[in-house]
Amino acid sequence: MKILYIILALAGLLLILWLTLGKGTLSNLFMNKRSFDDLVQAFEFEERVQEQKPEEVISLLGDIEDKTIMDIGAGTGYFAFRMSAKGAHVIAVDVDDRFLNYIQEKKDSLNDSLIVTRKVEYDNPSPEDEEVHHAIIVNTYHHINNRETYFAKVHKGIKSGGSLLVLDFKKDSGGKGPPRRYRVATDEVVKELKAAGFSKVIINDTLLDKSYVVIAKK
Repeated sequence: MKILYIILALAGLLLILWLTLGKGTLSNLFMNKRSFDDLVQAFEFEERVQEQKPEEVISLLGDIEDKTIMDIGAGTGYFAFRMSAKGAHVIAVDVDDRFLNYIQEKKDSLNDSLIVTRKVEYDNPSPEDEEVHHAIIVNTYHHINNRETYFAKVHKGIKSGGSLLVLDFKKDSGGKGPPRRYRVATDEVVKELKAAGFSKVIINDTLLDKSYVVIAKK
């Protein structure tokens, strides 16, 4: 009976966290149960290039040479360094100093002058008005709470004619990534981004097996 009370108490605590903090915060807590070294390995695993086809995904933005791109939740810079290699000026933003330090050390070792790092808060990506041509958010959309408000701020930071690229896990794809309960379906993404002010939202769910790509135009 005592064990049952403990289980019910824990379930109640999780429900309170879900309602007060949101799914995004719970997803962050789930991710950060692992060590930083494990997180780096999870982002830089060899098969990721086949699973998420970064070169093909980036090409959806068109010619990015000399364009400024904000990489929201940049992590280890997996996409950021590939974009800078194509001549893009990349603002790599993250909430976690460990990832920002990782990117800084890597860019110093590569003598990469096209990437700058920026620490942001969970509820604000902190772009200046029309600061960037494009923004991307990879494997991070499901971590965001109050997404309509958050991406309205992203919208303000994108120049007219620019776009936001969202890459995240398909709801029922299984495999690596967050549990199904934390994943966000494409119809929900479309609804939220249109509410945030984006005028045209295009879904590409055929390029990748386990992830979808959404392009939202300003």
